[in-house]
Parts: sequence; C-alpha cells; structure tokens
Amino acid sequence: MMPVSAAALAAVAAGGAVGSLARFLAGLAVTSWLGLHIAWATLGVNVVGGFLIGVIAESLARSGLDGLLRPLLITGFLGGFTTFSAFSLEVVTLSRSEPLIALGYALVSVLACVFACAGGIALVRTLA
Repeated sequence: MMPVSAAALAAVAAGGAVGSLARFLAGLAVTSWLGLHIAWATLGVNVVGGFLIGVIAESLARSGLDGLLRPLLITGFLGGFTTFSAFSLEVVTLSRSEPLIALGYALVSVLACVFACAGGIALVRTLA
C-alpha cells in the first residue's frame, strides 16, 4: 500500500462530512416534499452526484490541478453525498412488496446515474 499523506486523509474526511450532511439535508427536503413511497431522495442525490463526478473528474483531468481536490471532492464529498448502500437497501425493501417497481427503480437509478456522469463529462468537453 502506498503511503497516504495526512493532508489527503483530512481532505477525504472533510469532504465526506460535508457530503454526508448535504445528503442528509437533501433527503429531509425531498422526503417532506415528495414522500417516501419511492426513494426519490436517494435517486436524486445519486443522479446529481453522477453528474458532478463527471464534471469534476473531467475538469480536474483537463486542468492538472488534481492535488488534494480529487480526494476532497470525489472521494470525500461525492463519496459522502451519493449512496449505493442506501440504494441497495431501498431496492431490496421495495422488492418485498412491489418487485416490478423495485426492478424499475433499480434500472432507472443505474442508467440515470451513468447518463448523468456521461453528461457531466460531455458538458465540460463542450465548454473547454
């Protein structure tokens, strides 16, 4: 294993804390607005996160300003903001009562996140 600097660890921790808090607040806002039948909050943060990771990764690759920004923004913030584990639990829980809706939710979530990431990359390439 390569040695990791204290600054990189701090960047991941700080980004993760802010990202997790942002996800929690987004979840509260979306759930109070749309309800809980389908996990709209998780879908929303994951799609937004997919878009942002595309924008950030492409921007960092083009700028050469990687340094601590990648661990802060991608691993930390977006790692805390997006949530594959909550998505997985929601699919399993929903599949017990509504298996077809669970399947649709899983497919829409994965495809939307992948397309959002590709869209973020495409946006940066278009603007560059």
